[in-house]
Amino acid sequence: MALTPRGEVSYNVQTVVDRKHHLIVEQDVTNEGLDNHQLFSMAQKTKQMLDQTELQVVADMGYYNHEELKRCEEAGITTYVSKPLVSKNTARGLFGKEKFVYEAHGDCYRCPAQELLSFRFDTQEGDKKFRYYWTNACPGCALKAQCTTDPRFHRIKRWEHEGVLERIEQRVKANPLILKLRQQLVEHPFGTIKFWNDQRHFLMRGLEKVKAEFSLSTLAYDIKRALNIVGVKGLIGALN
Repeated sequence: MALTPRGEVSYNVQTVVDRKHHLIVEQDVTNEGLDNHQLFSMAQKTKQMLDQTELQVVADMGYYNHEELKRCEEAGITTYVSKPLVSKNTARGLFGKEKFVYEAHGDCYRCPAQELLSFRFDTQEGDKKFRYYWTNACPGCALKAQCTTDPRFHRIKRWEHEGVLERIEQRVKANPLILKLRQQLVEHPFGTIKFWNDQRHFLMRGLEKVKAEFSLSTLAYDIKRALNIVGVKGLIGALN
C-alpha cells in the first residue's frame, strides 16, 4: 500500500500489454508501493496464460531487481529492463561500477586506468553470495582522485549471478529503441481507461474490491479493442 505525503491510501496497478494489438493480456492490483517485486509474477502469469515456452518482456527501470531478473531468465523470459545508476561514487562524480569492465576469462575487472582488479575473497551476505575485487596499484594511480576517496583502493563487489545482469544490460544496449516501445504500449491502455472511460480513480475501497473493479475496467477496454480490431461479427464469431 502506498501512502502519499497527506496520508492517502493508493494502489499499485500492474498491466501486461501485447505488442501487436495493445490488448491487456494480464493485470493485477497490489498493496506494494514499488514495482521492483512485480516483474517475475506478472511475466510468469502472462507466459502461462498464453501457453508459451518463451516470452519477451520490456519494463522500465522501476522493475529492476536482481532476483526478479534472475528468476525471469531461468523461466525462459527474456527481459529488457534498464539498469538504474545507484552507485554512491557516481553520485559523487567519481568512477562508479559501470566504469569497470568485467573480464570473465580472467575473473577480474579492468578499471578506467587499465589496471586489473583481481579476485580477493567471497562472502555470504544474507541469502546472497558476493565476490570482492581490487588492485594494489590504486595508491600510485594518476586517476585515483577521480576514482575513490579510500586511501587504499577501489573495491568492486560482484553478485554471484551478476552475469545475468550483464547479459540483460548488453541486450538493452543492443536494442535501444525497444524501451521507447514500452511507453507506447503500456501508456495507451492507461490513457484510454482514464480519459475515454473516465476512470481516473477507483470507486471501491479495499484491495479485493479494487482488484475486481480494475478487472472489469480492463475487460471493458479489451472488448473495445477487440471490436476495433476484428469488428462485431469477428468478435461474435470468436466467442462461438
